[in-house]
Amino acid sequence: MDDDVRAVVDKEYVMGLEKGLLLIEAFGVSNSPLTLTEAADITGHSKASTRRALLTLVKLGYARASGRHFSLEPRTLRLVHAYVNSTPLTKVAQPILEITSERTRESASLAVLDSHFVVFVARSTQRRSLSFGLGIGARLPAYCSATGRVLLAGMPDEEVEFRLQRMSRQAITPKTKTDVSALMNEVQAARECGYSISDEELEIGLRSIAVPVRNRKGELLGAMSLSVATSRMSRDDVVNKLMPELEVARRTFALQL
Repeated sequence: MDDDVRAVVDKEYVMGLEKGLLLIEAFGVSNSPLTLTEAADITGHSKASTRRALLTLVKLGYARASGRHFSLEPRTLRLVHAYVNSTPLTKVAQPILEITSERTRESASLAVLDSHFVVFVARSTQRRSLSFGLGIGARLPAYCSATGRVLLAGMPDEEVEFRLQRMSRQAITPKTKTDVSALMNEVQAARECGYSISDEELEIGLRSIAVPVRNRKGELLGAMSLSVATSRMSRDDVVNKLMPELEVARRTFALQL
């Protein structure tokens, strides 16, 4: 963003809208109802401004108050619905994911990068597959997910390393890679091979493989993944059996986007 554009954006910036959106996101951080103090702590705003923003959300029907606690109302799902319905990627993705999931008998997902996380914007599940309980809107850390590494691979190494350094890199399982050098190797391997595997780094017993999704111009739009129980497929089997299906799906995406 150049200086002229940044100046216009800063001039037109609506702080009240920022506070409202940050508050909605705060409920996702806590995964529970929030008190005024908790909401202020998460957003970093004063209690007075947080209170005004919360009461505005209540007035608009996006939140409700019960005693000292606030919680979101179903109306907030309109925001997810608006994104899903207005983005060509998600419209194209769902039938492709369903076909791929049916052919492989595994769960197929499409994710996009959001700061330090990947967000699932489309998903098709198989009953026999392991599941985190993921659905549309679910978020996973980019550093240890196959989709995240594929999406990071679309950036220059300097940008990738900068992002990794700023991420909170926790060992979710004993197999989670957290060292920046090791993660850089994973991202570079994803760039060279065209796919990435997360091998029990998010959940013991779960192995995932992901490939980039691009449009006809070659622009990176997202990452598609398949997840499988380690008891059913070895790492080599995941590559040999699932990659051909992902390649078919990837080409279909490119033709339709």
